[in-house]
Amino acid sequence: MASQDAGRTAQDNGAGRGPAGARRLGSTGLTVSQAGFGGYRVDPQMEEHCLALRHALLSGINLIDTSSNYGDGGSETLVGRVLAELEGEGALARDRVVVVTKGGYIQGSNYVESQERKNQGSPWPELVEYASGLEHCIHPDFLAAQLSASLARLGLASLDIYLLHNPEYYLGWAAKACVPLDQARREYYRRLHEAFLHLEKEAEAGRISFYGVSSNTFPAPANYDEFTSLDQLWRIAESISPRHHFRVIQMPLNLLETGAVTQANQPDGRSVLSLAGELGLGVLINRPLNALGPQGLFRLALNGAEARPPSQTEVQDALQELLKSEDALKLSLLPNLHLVEQEQRQLAEYLSAAGLLLRSWRDLAGLEHWRQMEQYVTARLNAAFAFLARRLSQSPEGLAALDAHLMKAKTALERVLLVYACQADEKAGALFQRARGLDPHWRDAAGLSRLALRAARSAEGVSCVLVGMRRPEYVDDVLAELAEDVPQGPYAGAWRELARLDISGG
Repeated sequence: MASQDAGRTAQDNGAGRGPAGARRLGSTGLTVSQAGFGGYRVDPQMEEHCLALRHALLSGINLIDTSSNYGDGGSETLVGRVLAELEGEGALARDRVVVVTKGGYIQGSNYVESQERKNQGSPWPELVEYASGLEHCIHPDFLAAQLSASLARLGLASLDIYLLHNPEYYLGWAAKACVPLDQARREYYRRLHEAFLHLEKEAEAGRISFYGVSSNTFPAPANYDEFTSLDQLWRIAESISPRHHFRVIQMPLNLLETGAVTQANQPDGRSVLSLAGELGLGVLINRPLNALGPQGLFRLALNGAEARPPSQTEVQDALQELLKSEDALKLSLLPNLHLVEQEQRQLAEYLSAAGLLLRSWRDLAGLEHWRQMEQYVTARLNAAFAFLARRLSQSPEGLAALDAHLMKAKTALERVLLVYACQADEKAGALFQRARGLDPHWRDAAGLSRLALRAARSAEGVSCVLVGMRRPEYVDDVLAELAEDVPQGPYAGAWRELARLDISGG
């Protein structure tokens, strides 16, 4: 595990650099970089992701945040592999790095196992059956098993920080189940008390150094059904032991989600960030570049869409061409392949992107919504093309027809993408110009993503901002921002003005 003087420089330990813009992680005694490597979307099969993490660690980024459900455990596997490689090379000592992981979600292979346990009559206790493919649990039995699995994937004997991952899923389930709010909250904090008791035992056993909670609802209004009260969690920890190990919290804060600073949801009208500072808690910030608002996810970065956006007519024409090509394949190609009925029906369905897009492409919430739809459409097209390419491997004419169709699909998808990218850049550019003028220390930030990181790291009480750095160049961009010396302070006026901003109209 990381030593309490983990912020020492390369000269102290002969390997790696000291933490970039080092700060104390609350009262843990750990020193961390102002930005941490966020492991949400990293994949152990992607060499670029491995290189990015290596580059970050060797450049002074010394905190890694991952979770048991990120990539169905793949994120932890990648982290463990890179740490082992660097330690084996003598490039970085383990105690120079602060590793954070989380438990609570039941998805992917965990979900399959959960269904098997239920079929065998031994489900996880206090299981929250939230939705198909998604369950949640913070019962001690589950946490013990999850911590063991995480340590194995990470290749570690002990973790620096273990966080309960969005336990408010219970409150969301309770609201849907029409459980009275007072009753749901009593049960919620009872479950958290039991989880804290277990994590204290894990700390005593040496499997973790500290624990905490990652919750998206720490910054929510106090009357919100799924609100998680930091004051209440502190009281629980204090009731267990005056020497408890509850020392870290994680929550969102960005240019559009300002509640961590501006929402007076704690006793005496304090914000959660203010109370965390008073209690000596380390604060990790997530989603600095991905804001959730009324219109869905908004990326706090420019997409570089400098070209003229295509007109609606140009998009419609491309989609109509794709529709004609789909019909031609279904009528002239599929019937000649001697497919079984199920294969033909599924291929016809997968080759029906144009109709869906023609009906809906103008009504999406924005660029991120389009990217979700594009991913769905592309996955189906790729599956159809892989199957057809195998069947047509001896038919030059058939393969040529597939190639022609692929070009039409690519043209149509690119035109829709450009429409939404240009719209997003227009809104992002307007936000950048308005936000940078709110405080002199923000004025010279080099772009919207850099401003978003600067605003989050400069907020008083923030220890470390978690950023998705899946490419080495993303790491370089973060390091360039951390090289700018920006004082930490309340920036109260700037955050209040951010809370009033409305970007819905661009």
